[in-house]
Amino acid sequence: MSKILFISGAPHIHSSESVKKIMWGVVIALIPTLLVSVFFFGFAALSLVGVSVAACLFFEWAITKYLLKRPSTVGDGSAMITGLLLAFNLPPELPFWMVILGAFVAIGIAKMAFGGLGNNPFNPALVGRAFLLVSFPVEMTKWTAPKPLFGNFAVDATTGATPLSYIKEMLGNGMGMNEILANLHASDLFLGMSAGSLGEVSELAILIGGVYMLYKRIISWHVPVAFVGCAFVFTSILWMVDPTQFIPPTIHLVSGGMLLGAVFMATDMVTSPMTSAGKLIFGAFCGILTILIRDFGAYPEGVSFAILIMNAFVPLLNRLFPPKRFGY
Repeated sequence: MSKILFISGAPHIHSSESVKKIMWGVVIALIPTLLVSVFFFGFAALSLVGVSVAACLFFEWAITKYLLKRPSTVGDGSAMITGLLLAFNLPPELPFWMVILGAFVAIGIAKMAFGGLGNNPFNPALVGRAFLLVSFPVEMTKWTAPKPLFGNFAVDATTGATPLSYIKEMLGNGMGMNEILANLHASDLFLGMSAGSLGEVSELAILIGGVYMLYKRIISWHVPVAFVGCAFVFTSILWMVDPTQFIPPTIHLVSGGMLLGAVFMATDMVTSPMTSAGKLIFGAFCGILTILIRDFGAYPEGVSFAILIMNAFVPLLNRLFPPKRFGY
């Protein structure tokens, strides 16, 4: 009786999946977006990403070791994902000390204060971004036009507005939508030729990462499809009602952080519903709230706030649409 075998509750299922494997799969999926951001914004983008990732790793290690007094969880990859996503939501020229402050809020307040990975109710990277946007609105809206490392493009970086902020500003100045759209091309926005945050400039790179995660079954299709689909339908209705005041759906989809949010942040397994029905409702309301904020709010972008708002409803969605018991 010296050796006692402890058996946990059913089901007893063996799988090769682990938290570490899933997290590093997401890191791999973010590589195309990272490469494109470096191509369009130069090595300043790589420096910003490096600072963000290093700060997130350090704060998680320090808090785990000295405050929670638990074994380090840095190796599971979750802190690196937070660092990457935080950087992808920031302007290329943001001062490093602000990046470090955002990383502290993301890891220390939004994640570790709730007990670490699996306990946080809100997406840590989006909490860090929201904190920086509210605290430093001027610096967080100073955008740099792309300056690709290769090709026949401008050599020096210039400041410029994001497509969504440009449209909102021009509409406020009385310019017609057709005249505004003459200077914007969906193909350029899809490939990355526009000012914006590091991770939102190239929708193509985001889709490549999304396809990889779907192939590896890291995420399911429910949240991204519901998010983008409902946003497309809602914007189509608004555009048909008044095409002189509302942005066409194609421009909405390839501008700002909609695809980045739908593919990489709204699909976070900790802060999204567990069941397919819950995910569809979660994604649908993320898309609707994003368009409401964009078209009727003072702020030209609404993805971050929409996802954070819906993160708060995840416990309710899990109660309304609970997973079936094994063997039921």
